[in-house]
Parts: sequence; structure tokens; C-alpha cells
Amino acid sequence: MKNIALIGSTGSIGVQTLSVVRRNPDMFKVCCLVAHSSADKFSEQLREFKPATAAMVSGAAVEAAAGTKLFAGEEGALAALCQSSPDIVVVACGGFAGLKYSLAALKAGARLALANKETLVCGGDVVMRTGGEIVPVDSEHSAIWQCLAFNRRAPFKNLIITASGGPFRDKSFEELERVTPEQALAHPTWRMGAKITIDSATLLNKGYEVIEAHHLYGADYSSIKTVIQPQSIIHSMVEFADGAILAQMSHPTMELPIQLALTYPERYDCALKPLDFSSPLDIRFLPLERKKYPMYDLALSCGESGGILPAVLNAVGEEAVAAFLNKKIGFCDIYRVTREVVEGTSNAAASSYEQLAECDGIARAAARKIIAERCNEL
Repeated sequence: MKNIALIGSTGSIGVQTLSVVRRNPDMFKVCCLVAHSSADKFSEQLREFKPATAAMVSGAAVEAAAGTKLFAGEEGALAALCQSSPDIVVVACGGFAGLKYSLAALKAGARLALANKETLVCGGDVVMRTGGEIVPVDSEHSAIWQCLAFNRRAPFKNLIITASGGPFRDKSFEELERVTPEQALAHPTWRMGAKITIDSATLLNKGYEVIEAHHLYGADYSSIKTVIQPQSIIHSMVEFADGAILAQMSHPTMELPIQLALTYPERYDCALKPLDFSSPLDIRFLPLERKKYPMYDLALSCGESGGILPAVLNAVGEEAVAAFLNKKIGFCDIYRVTREVVEGTSNAAASSYEQLAECDGIARAAARKIIAERCNEL
């Protein structure tokens, strides 16, 4: 029986993680639940799973189930996590906040099942210095991890990350000026939260995955490739020195990588719909037309520069996406606002969480100022 602490329990990954736990009650017990808001859904989860500790970071107060010690706020959430003595911590929340939880999990000696991209994008240098066990939950990085036989330090020639191309892969950058939030949220193959869905449309999320791969697998940026795979059947590939390429394939689902992060090194049935090889199966690869996705190039530039720039990129990206979803700026302005702040930032080495948090706040303030100026010009 493994004790699971789940950070971000009411989000998409969190809900699917609880589905895995629900399907395997003899293997897993939820010892801690943390949610940002969504009080009604969180209350239902507390009643069902009865964790030892729980915390609501923001929003309405909730009533704790019998036997659950309830905390509030971000510091309370960290206390709930540490006091629950987890074997595995699933960090499934979005945004910069995930970095603090990931560092706490590693410090506590737990396995970090990482679904939060910002942990390694913003704080990769800091996180990797802590040591500890990290297993990926993102489907692309889980695929690479599987192809490397669960050894993140196994030798390889190239890592090949696949991308669906998002809803606008057939449009030019210029055609995207009139895109609405509703159109950008209509992802062709995946159902995800709003922020990551927009990042998929700009391909910023794929740039983030390149940065993550650099840290997770010790890969040079020159050995990390991205290719469009519209059907989202092949989740990523690894090329080896002899020219062989291994791929991990399945229908688009997050429950497979989530469950594998919990059960590793064992594999169990996860009720996944099998691929049907008795019928024609269309699997295509398309080259990534980088001029359509300037956010991808901006992410790679920040990753290669290192230091605080990836954290600045993330902070501004979050503010710009929120402004787009609130119809304050256009889709292409996400790139323009992000580039302006990144280019105006003097880089420095990433030394601590506290330094990165300060950079995050400064970058967000700069982004809000630019967004407000653009709104006034409309």
C-alpha cells in the first residue's frame, strides 16, 4: 500500500489520478489532498477518500471529513503535504506554485510524480541539485522514460518529442490575429485545462517540454527534436546510436502515464482502449514549421540561455494567456507581450526558489503593465 499526496486534486490530472486510485484500492491510499479552489468538488473528494491531511489554497472554506486535519493557504498546503508522510507526491497543479510543492516532496524523500511543467521549466537547475526520485507524468516524457527502460540516464542519440500541432496547425501566424479564445480552446485530440490548451495552440507547451527534457534526461538542446504527429498516437520517441528508434504508442490518455508513475516499476491494466491493428491506422509525421509557432522558438532561446529567463518566460506567458482568455489582448499578442518582457530582462544564474519567486513577481508586473497599455490602445 502506497500513500499518495495529490497536489491539484480538482484539476484534470488530479481527477484522473483519483480515478487510478479508485480503481486500485488495494494498492494506493490518499493521505493528502490539496486543491486551489473548486470547493464543492474538493468537499466530495474529502468525503470519498478521507485523507489524513488536506488543504484549500484559495476560495471558499470547506468542511473536513472525520479524521482529516484541514489546513488553508499555500503555507498550510505545504504543512499538510509534509505532515502526511507520503510515499509518492503527485504534483498536478498548474503554474509556478508547483515548484514549491515539488521541492518539498523531494526534501521529504518521497517519489515526485511530476505533472507540473513549471517545476523544471522555471526551477530545473535548483530542482536537479536536490537529488531525489523524479518520475514523469506528462505523456511525452513518460513515453521517453519508457523507451529508455525507466532509466533517465540511459544513453541515447536523440529525443524526439511529438506534438499534435494544436487546433491551428494549418493556419499561418498572420491568420491567427483574429482567433478567439473559444477557437483556441478546441484542441483536436486532448481535453485539458484552459492554460495548457492555449499553450498547446501556441506550442509554448512543447518548448517547455524541450526544457524539461534537457533537465530530466541530461540532454543537450541539439539532441532534442520536435515533430508534428497529428493523431497523438505516438507520444514520443528515442533514437539510439545505431539508428534504431523506439516509440511509445497508445490512444490519447493521461491515465496510462499517471498510473505508471504510481506503480513503477510494475505495469498493471489501466482500462486503456487498445489500438486496433485489424483496421487501417493512420499515423502521420509532419515537420514542425517553426515560423508558425514563435512561442516555441522563444522558449528554446530561454532554455538555451538558462538562468532566470525560463522563469520569466513562464510568468509572462501565464499573464498573457490569462489576458487573452479574458479577451484583453489577441492571440498573437501572447507572443508579443512575452517577447517584450523576456528581451527586456537581464539574465542571471538561478540560485534558489526565493530568487526565482522574486523574478516571477517582477516579470508578472512588467507583463501586466504592457497588457494594460495594449488595452488602452484598443
